[in-house]
Amino acid sequence: MNCRHCHALLQHVFLDLGFAPPSNAYLNAADLNAPELYFPLKLFVCEHCWLVQTEDHAQAGEMFRHDYAYFSSVSQSWLDHAARYARMITARLGLGKQSFVIEIAANDGYLLKNFVATGIPCLGIEPTASTAAAAESLGIPILREFFNKSLAERLATEGKQADLIAGNNVYAHVPDINDFTSGLKVALKPGGTITLELPHLMRLIEHAQFDTVYHEHFSYLSLHSVNRIFTSVGLRVWDVEALPTHGGSLRVYGCHAHNARATTPAVTHLLEEEARRGLRDLATYRDFQTRADQVKNDLAAFLIEQRRAGKSVAAYGAAAKGNTLMNYAGIKPDLLPYVCDAAPSKQGKFLPGTHIPILSPSVLRERQPDVVLILPWNIANEVISQHGYIRGWGGEFVVAVPNLRILA
Repeated sequence: MNCRHCHALLQHVFLDLGFAPPSNAYLNAADLNAPELYFPLKLFVCEHCWLVQTEDHAQAGEMFRHDYAYFSSVSQSWLDHAARYARMITARLGLGKQSFVIEIAANDGYLLKNFVATGIPCLGIEPTASTAAAAESLGIPILREFFNKSLAERLATEGKQADLIAGNNVYAHVPDINDFTSGLKVALKPGGTITLELPHLMRLIEHAQFDTVYHEHFSYLSLHSVNRIFTSVGLRVWDVEALPTHGGSLRVYGCHAHNARATTPAVTHLLEEEARRGLRDLATYRDFQTRADQVKNDLAAFLIEQRRAGKSVAAYGAAAKGNTLMNYAGIKPDLLPYVCDAAPSKQGKFLPGTHIPILSPSVLRERQPDVVLILPWNIANEVISQHGYIRGWGGEFVVAVPNLRILA
C-alpha cells in the first residue's frame, strides 16, 4: 500500500488491532444470525510525510450508510462546544447575513442551527440520510452527498463559494484526503476561512488512545501532516488551537496560500512541540502496540475479576471507540451483559462484533450495577454528572483508557 497523501510505499506498522467490523455498524436482532463483515484494522505511518493511516480495505460507502447511528446532538457537552464555536467564529470573521457558511459532515444540524438562528445563510453537506433528515427538520439546507473536489466545483459554478467552511471530525474520515483538500480550496472564497477540528495524533500517542482507531477514521493527523497536505493544494494553515474535545483535538484554521493575513506564532510553536515529542521519529511509533495491548489485557482481567467476585457490570455509551476496545479485548456478553446509551437510534440494537445489547439508560436504575464502565471516556464527567445516582447504591464508575481506573 502507498501513502494516501505522498504516495510513498508504506513499510512501518504503527498499530495492528486484528480484524473488526465497522465500529458504527450496529446490528438488529435479525442480524445476529447472519454473517458479519470484518476488515483488517491496521495502521501504518509514512516516514516521508508522517501521515498515520489505515490499511486500504473498507470503503466509505460501507460505513456511512443511510441508517448511520451517530447523532451529534445526543451529547450536551458537544452541543455547548458547537454553540461556543459559532459565537466565536461569527465575531472573529465578522460573519453576517451577507456571508455564506458551509459545513461538511453536518450530521444532525448540531452546529449549523446556531447560524440559522442568527440569520447567516448556510449549507450542510451530509451523506447519511438518517442524520440529514434530522438537520433538515431544523430548517437547515442539506446536500445529501459526500464532499469532494467535483462537488466543490459544482458549488463554485453555482456561486456558492463560502466565507467559512467548517468541518468537525470529518477530515480523518476521508479516504481521498488530497481530493477532499483540493475541494476545500475550490469551495472557498478568495478571502474565506476554513476551520477543521480533528483528533490530534500527539494526544493519541501520549494517552494511549488506541480505541479511537476504527475503519471510519482513515487518517490520524498531526499539525505537521495537515500543514503538508494544505500546502500541496495551495492552502495555508494560519492559526491553530488545542481543544480538550475527544481526548485532545486541534482546530486548524486555513486560508488560500496567498491570503494577506499573517500566520500566528501558535502554528510554529505547535510544529516545534510535535518535533520535540518525536512525531517525526519512527521510534515514537514502534512501542505503541505494547501500550495498547496493556490496556486490552488490563480490561479483560478486570472484567473477569468482577465476574468471579459476583459483581454486576454494565457499560455506558455505545460509542465507536468502545466497539474498537471491546472487539480487540474479545469482550462478550458473559463479561459485559449490556451497554446503556441515550441515543434512541442505538437502543434495541447490538454492538457490532461483540453482540452486546444496547439498552436505555433507565435500565441502570432498575438493575443497579456494581460497576459502570464508561466507554466514551472523553465525556466521562458528563456521564457521571447525569448518572451520579449510581453511587447511591455503592456503584462505581470505571474507564479503561489510558489505564484502568476507578473514577472519584
